Amino acid sequence: MGAAVFFGCAGIAFGPAFALVLFTVAAEPLRVIVLVAGAFFWLVSLLLASLIWFVSVHLSDREDAKLQYGLLIFGAAVSVLLQEAFRFAYFKLLKKADEGLAMISEDGRSPISLRQMAYVSGLSFGIISGVFSVINILADSIGPGVVGIHGDSPYYFITSAFLTMALVLLHTFWGVIFFDACEKRRYWCLGLVVASHLLTSGLTFLNPRYEASLVPIFIITLCTGLWAFVTAGGSFHNILKCLSCKQEDDSRVMMYSALQVPFED
Repeated sequence: MGAAVFFGCAGIAFGPAFALVLFTVAAEPLRVIVLVAGAFFWLVSLLLASLIWFVSVHLSDREDAKLQYGLLIFGAAVSVLLQEAFRFAYFKLLKKADEGLAMISEDGRSPISLRQMAYVSGLSFGIISGVFSVINILADSIGPGVVGIHGDSPYYFITSAFLTMALVLLHTFWGVIFFDACEKRRYWCLGLVVASHLLTSGLTFLNPRYEASLVPIFIITLCTGLWAFVTAGGSFHNILKCLSCKQEDDSRVMMYSALQVPFED
């Protein structure tokens, strides 16, 4: 039973992310580099947030439960702000790298677009964030023990898996929106990304009332996904074209006879 719960929750949490990496990232070396570097940036932000929370806890009264709970909320807010700050720093780095790749390329264009880097960097933030948020829960799911035997919710593992999946997708969407907002200097979009990230993190404090946290988070995920889709240039017409699997006819047709070298007399 423990193995079934482990593999089932792991599939829910990381199944979509694994599919995205497999079909859109793994075959491109530059995208793999962006993915790994993005995970490093997120880890540095986590290290700094953990250090701030650790120091604040040890400088406070550790017997005061309300104060410690407030410091936990403070640590979550600081972590969100640091993640977004490092996302901005990563944008600056990728922007410089994009300009450098364009300079050394033969046609003067970068082999990877800024939108592609935004998508991959957001995916990297989401994957590494999901790993750190659910890895201990997955380890406990193997057993021994039964969740809910003392009256707690028996849906702890499954809801944690769905929350992790939403978090991975949200980071991917936030990456696309954030990079586009930085490129076009839309500061209100940056504010909405940070605010939605803070709101999502704050909703997790409503657990174990999972219906009060899981449903709003998935609504935020859906709305943010639609926003990222439009930001990336998507439209309803593109969806219909994708579902119909039809290719547009290329009007630029060149006759083979025009490519032949004329015979010399």
